[in-house]
Amino acid sequence: MSKLSPKPYVLAVALLLAACAGSPPPVTEGQAVVDYDLLLDPAASPVRWEQDVKPVVEGRCVVCHACYDAPCQLKLSSWEGLARGANPEKVYDGARIRAAAPTRLFIDANTPEEWQAKGFHPVMSPASATAAGRMEQSVLYRMLRLKQLHPQPLTGMLPAEVPVDLDRAQVCTDAAGFDRFARENPLWGMPYGMPNLAEPEYRKLVRWIAAGTPPPPAARRSPAAQPQIEAWERFLNGGTARERLMSRYLYEHLFIGHLHLAGSGDREFYRLVRSRTPPGVPIEEIPTVRPLDDPGASFWYRLWLDPQSVVAKDHIVYEWSAARMARYRQLFLDTHWDLDTLPGYDAQTAGNPLLTFAAIPMDSRYRFLLDDARYFIEGFIKGPVCRGQVALNVIDDRFWVFFLSPDHLPPMEQAGFIAQNAAYLQVPADRGTETLNILSLWTEYWKGQKAYLEAKQAVFAGRQSVPLDAALAYVWDGGGSNPNAALTIFRHTDSAFVMHGLVGNYPKTAWVIDYPLFERIHYLLVAGFDVYGNVGHQLLTRVYMDFLRMEGEDYFLAFLPASQRRTIRDSWYRGIRERRQEQFAEPQEWLGVESVTGYASEDPQRELYQRLERHLGPLAGSDRINRCGAGCALLPAGTSTRDRVEEALRRVTALRGRQLLPLPDASFLRVRSGADPADDLAYTLVLNKDYSNLVSMMEDEDRRNPDQDSLTVVPGFAASYPNFFFTVDAADIDAFATQFAAIRNRDDYERFVALHGLRRTNPGFWAEADWFQARYRRLQPLEAGIFDLNRYNNR
Repeated sequence: MSKLSPKPYVLAVALLLAACAGSPPPVTEGQAVVDYDLLLDPAASPVRWEQDVKPVVEGRCVVCHACYDAPCQLKLSSWEGLARGANPEKVYDGARIRAAAPTRLFIDANTPEEWQAKGFHPVMSPASATAAGRMEQSVLYRMLRLKQLHPQPLTGMLPAEVPVDLDRAQVCTDAAGFDRFARENPLWGMPYGMPNLAEPEYRKLVRWIAAGTPPPPAARRSPAAQPQIEAWERFLNGGTARERLMSRYLYEHLFIGHLHLAGSGDREFYRLVRSRTPPGVPIEEIPTVRPLDDPGASFWYRLWLDPQSVVAKDHIVYEWSAARMARYRQLFLDTHWDLDTLPGYDAQTAGNPLLTFAAIPMDSRYRFLLDDARYFIEGFIKGPVCRGQVALNVIDDRFWVFFLSPDHLPPMEQAGFIAQNAAYLQVPADRGTETLNILSLWTEYWKGQKAYLEAKQAVFAGRQSVPLDAALAYVWDGGGSNPNAALTIFRHTDSAFVMHGLVGNYPKTAWVIDYPLFERIHYLLVAGFDVYGNVGHQLLTRVYMDFLRMEGEDYFLAFLPASQRRTIRDSWYRGIRERRQEQFAEPQEWLGVESVTGYASEDPQRELYQRLERHLGPLAGSDRINRCGAGCALLPAGTSTRDRVEEALRRVTALRGRQLLPLPDASFLRVRSGADPADDLAYTLVLNKDYSNLVSMMEDEDRRNPDQDSLTVVPGFAASYPNFFFTVDAADIDAFATQFAAIRNRDDYERFVALHGLRRTNPGFWAEADWFQARYRRLQPLEAGIFDLNRYNNR
């Protein structure tokens, strides 16, 4: 999703392969270049995709070339993406008047010829009789060769001629224009803005190109997966009306997920699709723009094996098993509900899930969402877009999320009330993605939202206040075992990360989500959003999400004393809500209705956080680094390396305000703890930027309040786009913390980076990147994906 300012988004072809390097000229002194004789040695063993090529492509190329933000749309996460080639058209464009034609790999075209008709140009060579000819006609090879001929500096920061900011100009050269491109940009070879490939890596890629970039064998389903696929496709294609509506509901919520079948490999994922063909024959996916669009009269739900490399920024895992199927039967088929006529796919119906699926008991739908709440929150955080500006510049840098309990709903959340007010809860998904009449449409949506809030307020006003202990029963406790009961969201500018539990110190804001809010967020930002949509579609989505965020925050405020709600809320927005009240006349009376009693402190928000921690018990998580409190005793001598490291890092979390300004959003820290790299520890240093408000359409910097910035240290990984790497020996962790705490300005930060950081020019950069990647796989073998380095800082 894109910011709405018209400034161009720039991504260089320098990124045309964000991780690869050059073509062999004759070997010269000091150049790690392989000559033709060596490359084409007939005695050399053949280069194999799985063992030789794929590891290099994943570790050096996919780290920048995956998903919609792949520079020049060159997706290298599969051979098919390489065969598709590059396209200078930007996917992220918040100013386009007309929606763009979608260019989704594996969906909107299949052959290189079909892609070329959509504006793509090849980066591999056309058929050639000689290996030398294949190399010389390959943009991919020539990008690699350019890097070898013009390696970047080995120390310091990159020169200005190699811009690495996210909005740098996108240059997408083809073979015919490559000579000019190389003359004008000699330092833009691949890997762009990163150290050269190691010579063995370079050899493998060039020999593979010389061999004609042969495709790998087709991906195959594992033996463990095959019977499960057959069972799931039978289940999802049942013939009764109730089964068909259930399957539609499941599809519209799971279409974005990476489905993992129990017992299959930890890199084997499937996508739920609608196919023109039935089970048992090859899948022909119906290429609707959105899952709520009409697929036609005849289709089947199928499981498609995704052959692409797994990347962290769009990896949203959902597990399927026999137990999961039994749960679906319990929720959707074993309960009593009647259905006379299946709902259609007309825009007014399909865009409002509260009407479309009204026949399915609300309790079943809500419990389905709660069972895997993190997955659904990740849907709008990672989204169908990878770069979530429309959704993410509407939320704080870190906040906690709680949910209303399905077992103890207040009257204005019960099924009868929601059914009576469902027509008010239309979201902009019903208008398609070509909308331009923004103001009149927004008035229509706001009228519905306002009517719904007034109806809730009328019921709320008649409620008796309850003691705090009783009020907490309205907050879902996960049944004592479901870790989705509490979530922490970290926002890093236009990307974000979701974690189970309450991570970090007590946040500025929190959300309490109910069923209608949960469902509308999904349909606004996931099922109903089109990354190729025009400015009207994106603007309506952005403005409506503003109100959904405030709805979740207001539910949290309802648990606080009436006397302090307005003061607390205004501190989040610095008067913006008052100006918005003048424009939209939001219902305000609920702010004065006392609903909860029994607070004992002068800081009820902190007290509520502490009570929620106790209410959730172990599901809240234990954060001894960030939330240990002043009473934490120093660790005794002889404690473990991890304890000593985290004791030192706890001091870092005390930093506040402007001294944090030099830091990037998210940095990875490696603590070397012994001779075995597998024993080293990994942490994420997260900068929590503060904002005066979250309702401006302008750039984030216009709303920044750096005096209130803070830092959170997270064990493991809390970002898909690391901005910087730091390393330190465990024996030096106290000095690291002291030096970190001494940072006061950019010069101090530069000295700190010189001691502990890895700049883009550091020859050891790739080794550290590989270690972080391997550590992620060890810690979370199913959820781990390849980190993206597009946002790695030049510091």
